[in-house]
Amino acid sequence: MGLTKTEIFTDEQNRIADLAKAFAHPARVAILQMLIAKKACVCGDLVGELNLAQATVSQHLKELKRIGIIQGEINPPRVCYCINPPVWEEARQAFGALIESFDSATCCA
Repeated sequence: MGLTKTEIFTDEQNRIADLAKAFAHPARVAILQMLIAKKACVCGDLVGELNLAQATVSQHLKELKRIGIIQGEINPPRVCYCINPPVWEEARQAFGALIESFDSATCCA
């Protein structure tokens, strides 16, 4: 496996890239939209509503949880997931700052 060379980038650049991964797959976007709409959700509900395999949904939930943008509470036999507000705000600020930093007057068009 090749190296990603993440060590040559700043912590901020690596974190923004990590947060962007949450939005880099349509299934993860759909999961986030469902969690926002429902305020909380269990994995079984997600599987039924997304029409994806349990393993696929679990893999996306694992990645979203690794990034920190969702949090889960284990109540056997279910796990309840919801948006993690501090990380959601971190993503909003990071993407907003990046987007706002562009000055179209300096574009080469």
